[in-house]
Amino acid sequence: MVKLSGEFRVLAVDPGLAATGYAILASRNKVVSRLIEGGIIKTRTGVPLEDRLNQIYTGLEEVLNEFKPDVFAIEELFTDYKNPKTALLMAHARGVCLLAAGRFNLKVYHYSATKIKQSVTGTGGATKNQVQRMVQAALGLVSLPRPDHVADAIAVALCHIAHCHVPGGN
Repeated sequence: MVKLSGEFRVLAVDPGLAATGYAILASRNKVVSRLIEGGIIKTRTGVPLEDRLNQIYTGLEEVLNEFKPDVFAIEELFTDYKNPKTALLMAHARGVCLLAAGRFNLKVYHYSATKIKQSVTGTGGATKNQVQRMVQAALGLVSLPRPDHVADAIAVALCHIAHCHVPGGN
């Protein structure tokens, strides 16, 4: 996809083992100009972990090659430590996302779920639905972004742009 003059692209990721959400937003002077792409990379259940991680990596590699982002923003791992096995599996998925960014020499920015929600909705305790509605409003979308993983990835990108980590920012 052709990059417009003066455009800065953020690839944001909501990592997950079953589904990794991603979004590419373009900005100019710290203002979101457009949503370029949003989607999910699904993995097949019932296959070995290494195959699922390879599916995530390959999917991100395709996105990186096609859209050529300038930076990579990712949600930090959240866990309440009640289910350490789930946290470990999520960490594997997040690690593969970071590997993909590193292989493409992208600067990576990490944001907590609370910071993302605060940035997009004004409160760190926002619900999934509130995040979806604010993402919809911010981008002027006709309908709510679905699935949740895509909305979450868009929210990560919006958070990144809002926190001055793009050219033209403070």
